[in-house]
Amino acid sequence: MIKLIASCAWICLLTAGASFATVSMKLDNPATKAPVSDSSGEAVEYKKLPVINVPMIADGSVQGYVVAELGYTYNQNLVREALPPDVYVLDEAFRKIYSDTTLDFHHLEKYDVNGLTKELVQKVNQRLHANVIKDVLIQELNFFQKSDISR
Repeated sequence: MIKLIASCAWICLLTAGASFATVSMKLDNPATKAPVSDSSGEAVEYKKLPVINVPMIADGSVQGYVVAELGYTYNQNLVREALPPDVYVLDEAFRKIYSDTTLDFHHLEKYDVNGLTKELVQKVNQRLHANVIKDVLIQELNFFQKSDISR
């Protein structure tokens, strides 16, 4: 009986120790804390944005939605605004996609993605009055027709 209790206590201690070690190593990992340097030597950080849904209107009605998932790299030291850059990037992305007359939502593969990202960087940096945003990255860009969306 004593051997059974001792072995159970030993297993519990090993499990607790392994859990503690795993959590400690994850918290002390410098890769999750330290910013990465870009090619110019500046420290940049990466931020993933929530998915945005942009309605595409043609012929007086909603034809579908462009779904975009974006991320961006930025220099945290240059952020002077009270609001995070996320707000500005999302706002500019929505405005650009919504008002872009060259966007043929039935043929997104022909869309100038490089032009979109460069324009987003330029416009956000203008609004922030500094070169905070280094690059905008597109993780996903899809179009869903209104008829394909289930209620």
